[in-house]
Amino acid sequence: METLRNRPAETAVKMRNRAWRLPSRRQLAGLFFVLPAVTFTLLFFIIPLLMTIWMSLHDWPLIGTPSFIGSGNYDTLAADRQFWTSLGFTIRYTLLVTPPIFILAFVLALLVNLPLRGVGLFRTAYFIPVVIGLGASSLLWVWLLNDRVGPFNTILRQLNLLQGSLVWLGSFDTALFAIIVSVVWKTVGFTMVLLLTGMQAIPQEIYQAAMVDGASYLGRLRHITLPLLRPTIALALVLSVIGSFLAFDQFYIMTRGGPRNQTITVVYWIFNNSFTYFKMGYGAALSLVLMGFLVILSMLQLRLLHREISY
Repeated sequence: METLRNRPAETAVKMRNRAWRLPSRRQLAGLFFVLPAVTFTLLFFIIPLLMTIWMSLHDWPLIGTPSFIGSGNYDTLAADRQFWTSLGFTIRYTLLVTPPIFILAFVLALLVNLPLRGVGLFRTAYFIPVVIGLGASSLLWVWLLNDRVGPFNTILRQLNLLQGSLVWLGSFDTALFAIIVSVVWKTVGFTMVLLLTGMQAIPQEIYQAAMVDGASYLGRLRHITLPLLRPTIALALVLSVIGSFLAFDQFYIMTRGGPRNQTITVVYWIFNNSFTYFKMGYGAALSLVLMGFLVILSMLQLRLLHREISY
């Protein structure tokens, strides 16, 4: 009798042990699934970030022995006039280049989303500049804008819009305008694809119901497309702003920071300090400040764009 009384208790213990082991096995299987992503993040983000933080606390020459200086690099950064000038220019460039990229990409996405014959050809044509490397694209635009052999000046002279030759990259205003045009041409196709993907994810039944109710095209665009496209818009804007703040190739190739160091971006200044002046520790401190600024800016963008907007 005593043995029979103990059997329910033993059975309960065994079931409890099995229930305890079952989640552990599932967790182990899940760990193996996420292990490649965790390894990739650890090797290519966490460890380099920790190394950058450690470097920023040192006077770290390219060749020689580093010496610990604590917050010395950050004190230098606070008094670095060129850094704040570069940050101001980068913000100005971002504010100027982001609206045309997004507006043009949105218009193109609307056009290539129409059920027309041969629309795939236009999608491909608009996306082709994206696959060109930014360095190759910048070199192409240097040739196009050349005041002696470039076709732009020749076309403007033939249209009687220009007398003589215009050195596009010789003054700040024309150089900035030329770089913005080249970047919009290069990147608008990527933003277009993002927005097009979001538009095609919207169920067509919603549009059909709106058409039955007599909604116009602009009404459907305002009350259906834009509200349901808000997460995609947020993603596109965040990526565009981050890409603009990290601008380097086009300025390095097209203007070399000129004229008179007026087109030096933050990343360009980091590059100069790290690999021209060989101040790796100071370059690491600049990189961390830029990363913190971008994290805060991205969080603000996402918070603003995910708020309820009344259309």
